[in-house]
Amino acid sequence: MQFHKYQALGNDFIVIRESELRTVTTDYGEFAKRICDRHFGAGADGMEVVLDRKKADDADYEIRLYNADGGETPISGNGTRCVGAFLYVAERWLKPKIRIATAVGIKTLTLLDREGGYCEFRMEVGTPKFASSEIPLNIDPPLAQVIRQRFQVDGQEIEFTATSMGNPHCSIFVDDFEALDWRRLGAIIETHPAFPDRTNVEFVRVLSRDEIEVRFWERGVGETLASGTGSCGAALAAMLNGLVERKVQVKTARGAMEVEWRADDVVTQTGEARAVFSGEWIR
Repeated sequence: MQFHKYQALGNDFIVIRESELRTVTTDYGEFAKRICDRHFGAGADGMEVVLDRKKADDADYEIRLYNADGGETPISGNGTRCVGAFLYVAERWLKPKIRIATAVGIKTLTLLDREGGYCEFRMEVGTPKFASSEIPLNIDPPLAQVIRQRFQVDGQEIEFTATSMGNPHCSIFVDDFEALDWRRLGAIIETHPAFPDRTNVEFVRVLSRDEIEVRFWERGVGETLASGTGSCGAALAAMLNGLVERKVQVKTARGAMEVEWRADDVVTQTGEARAVFSGEWIR
């Protein structure tokens, strides 16, 4: 079975055509755990499957995403850009835009730059959701926006802002990443009972009115070097709290991407995706 590995700011994904995957297994979640394993597989944060048939007439392709723990999840911003790069680099897509159907709608990617296995895209991630019922978040009374709420985590009170970009995000503002064990906190918050579907967690340091720095704990994966929807969630949280403008640079551990919340309520992100290698799964 032929597979491909792509990464976006170190957030890495295995990209496989469904026709190839079906020669090995019909249990995509179980296989995602195997191939994403960093010791016994190819190693990745997730597996993107490019489906043989698309349901949406106005999409060019349709994908399904599985995290490294085998769980299926609606969307990854970085993962969708990695699929976009795969389609341009390996599949020879030639048009300036590509429309990829995810479990939470069609995402349009506009190619801004291309050189070899490198692509830069501006991607329309979608319209954010802020209501506690839509994130979802168990809170009483329900809120139209979840801004600077508090809950108990491991014996301490944590202030957070929550949003959704088709998947849940819990953003926590910090002054210094080294002043707290954010990885431990992220693991606890991911499975906090307030989030019935678990949650992604972002630790956000505001640098200026147009720049933030973020560390990511991703649902079903753990620590990741970057996150596309996580960058959107962190940027939106900073915007909702009046800390930044509606267009910001998001610094990750391995580079930066741009997030903009447009006047039409659509969130876009601009960032890279790169080919790493292609291989053959022989087991």
